[in-house]
Amino acid sequence: MTRHVVALAGGVGGAKLAEGLAAHVGDGLDVIVNTGDDCVRHGLLVMPDHDTVLYNLAGIEQAAFGWGIEGDTFCVMDQLGVYGEETWFRLGDRDLALHVARTARVRAGGRLTEVCLGLQASLGVRGRVLPMTDAPVATEVRTADGWLEFQEYFVHRRQEPEVLELRFAGIEAASPSPEALAALERADAVVLCPSNPLVSVGPILAVPGFRAALDAARARGVPVAAVSPIVGGRALKGPADRMLVALGHEASATGVARLYAGFVDVFVLDAVDATEAAAIEALGMRAVVTDTIMDDDASRARVAAAVLDAVLA
Repeated sequence: MTRHVVALAGGVGGAKLAEGLAAHVGDGLDVIVNTGDDCVRHGLLVMPDHDTVLYNLAGIEQAAFGWGIEGDTFCVMDQLGVYGEETWFRLGDRDLALHVARTARVRAGGRLTEVCLGLQASLGVRGRVLPMTDAPVATEVRTADGWLEFQEYFVHRRQEPEVLELRFAGIEAASPSPEALAALERADAVVLCPSNPLVSVGPILAVPGFRAALDAARARGVPVAAVSPIVGGRALKGPADRMLVALGHEASATGVARLYAGFVDVFVLDAVDATEAAAIEALGMRAVVTDTIMDDDASRARVAAAVLDAVLA
């Protein structure tokens, strides 16, 4: 019998675990991705978190970085620079094809989730990658320079300004996509991937109606697990550790667990942080200690197996 697993993901850490989960449950995987990072570049709709998960599940991700397409070239970006266009947000030539196709289909009246599913099918992806909402939502960060669009902070300014506040513009008018709700309704387990809890998982949970659907799943007995993105007090990738501290949280597995207390049943942390297990269990979660580092396909499948054993055994 196929087990149905719903993963909440954003960024490279989420994409890696999603790939590991797909190795075990195949078509039974639904990945609900953050769309707060989405932006428009050169007139095209770019969905960084969705596309990172998509390329990993399709097996074409750039191995060295985890995002983009392996072996891609940047001729279009270079030529845009000749014309004086901004090129700090680098998009590969093959990557651009996805943005062109998606933008054209959305402008022609396609609903975002349906458009994304059609593009995924073209790449032969097993499982589904679902936008958290079909409505536009934009993560913005406040720094000493004022409010910045997320990619301006994350890419252009290299995550250097201290983040003083977060907001998700447009979130009040958003609702979960029908596909995302249906995924939660059929789920046997839900997994919060090792993604930034504030700007990757946070926007998904903030979509009006999403937490209610997650709570309804838990009320039916569906277990929810989370994997810590913080190992030894540091984020393996991205600014999660610095962002947590700047916004008054603790950059530790325990600090992330506190953010998830009340709706997560199992918390998976790295062996480096094993001494935090007791503090995490005091928050009402079962702590599972394992090696959470995912640096190849085998380790991604191994971490996913540990998570699935904790919630589906």
